[in-house]
Amino acid sequence: MKKVLFILLSAVLLFSTFSCAQTQEYGAEAKSDKAYDSSPTVSDSVLAELVKGNNEFAFDLYRQLAATKEGNFFYSPYSISLALAMTYAGANGQTEEQMAETLKFLLENEELHKAFNKLSIELNSRNEVPENSEAQGFELNIVNATWGQRGFEFMQAFLDVLAENYDAGIRLLDYEKEPEACRKVINDWVYEQTNGKIEDLIPEGAISEITRLVLTNAIYFNAAWLHQFNEDYTYNDTFYLPDGTTVSVPMMHQTDKFSYINGDDYTAIELLYDIHNMSMVIIMPDEGTFTDFENSLTAEVIDGILHSMNYGQVNLSMPKFEFESDFSLKAALKAMGMTDAFSDFADFSGITDKTDLIISDIIHKAFVSVDEEGTEAAAATAVIFIATSMPIEIGEVNINHSFIFLIRDITTGSTLFIGRVINPAV
Repeated sequence: MKKVLFILLSAVLLFSTFSCAQTQEYGAEAKSDKAYDSSPTVSDSVLAELVKGNNEFAFDLYRQLAATKEGNFFYSPYSISLALAMTYAGANGQTEEQMAETLKFLLENEELHKAFNKLSIELNSRNEVPENSEAQGFELNIVNATWGQRGFEFMQAFLDVLAENYDAGIRLLDYEKEPEACRKVINDWVYEQTNGKIEDLIPEGAISEITRLVLTNAIYFNAAWLHQFNEDYTYNDTFYLPDGTTVSVPMMHQTDKFSYINGDDYTAIELLYDIHNMSMVIIMPDEGTFTDFENSLTAEVIDGILHSMNYGQVNLSMPKFEFESDFSLKAALKAMGMTDAFSDFADFSGITDKTDLIISDIIHKAFVSVDEEGTEAAAATAVIFIATSMPIEIGEVNINHSFIFLIRDITTGSTLFIGRVINPAV
């Protein structure tokens, strides 16, 4: 059977430029009359069920990546879940069942897509800073788009789900005639939406004459700390690596009130951003226990740590760091049970009835920068288819060896980004 290429892209930001014989016109075969639902009716319990499943997937994926990748890494589980939710709208049969189990999609299809829409709207609302707020700067943007081959026939129900729940009306490109130019269009879109942090997400050769669809999700995050570090108190200090060696890195210092805990085998602290309902949580396992600790890391473990924290005065030391990560998610997702989607048994008949589609690879790219003022983060994912209690004393938190960190939305409990720092000097 003739193979057809399909690509799903998920970023962690926004943007839009054109070239590649592009057009924003809608072809009769590729148009949804559904308007975007900007106020979906979703109960708190349904939204909580979505977040619960997303967080479980986030840490299942963390353990898979940690087992195969060395050194620092960083990714956006929310971006990956959102991108694959759009893909899931076109999955059927056992492919659909495996995706639901792996991605921890615990809701029925209609509820699931409405809940993803509601969650994105809720998260995007963080940008609406009250007039009397002293917040110094915050940006969280989440956006979706669909890029389809002109003349290719897509299932109407699939287009309707994307339009109504993901605000992803289709834009028609001509992959058949100008695949490389189309790749540049999408990469430029990602670059712009991530404020230039994610370059060349889709590599050369990934878009070809048989590409038929690219689904994009982008998310960008930039926030100032509630309690900023004074640059005058940043100086080089020792950071201990797992192999017993050390590096000298810029360490930031401040004394203020934080939620934190010195547990039996770890130290954890939560740093609020000045929007208040967003935070970074840093978890530093005791020296010599890092691998065992991250192998046991789950959403439930994180919940337990967060609920065990005390609030009080802390002398905090932590390194500045900035790095990029990129890796394939194919092996990790297959190991987690999503196997058929990458094989000839794949069933994406909800996308089109003209061709069998299978996923050939999933590529993820992310960027994070942490300094005295705050945090900037971005990420992108390409899914490529081919056919077929308060203490009295002052606490001490010195983040001077390998640690895990996550950026979370406090109100919904959503985990937006996860990473680990083995060596902040690289």
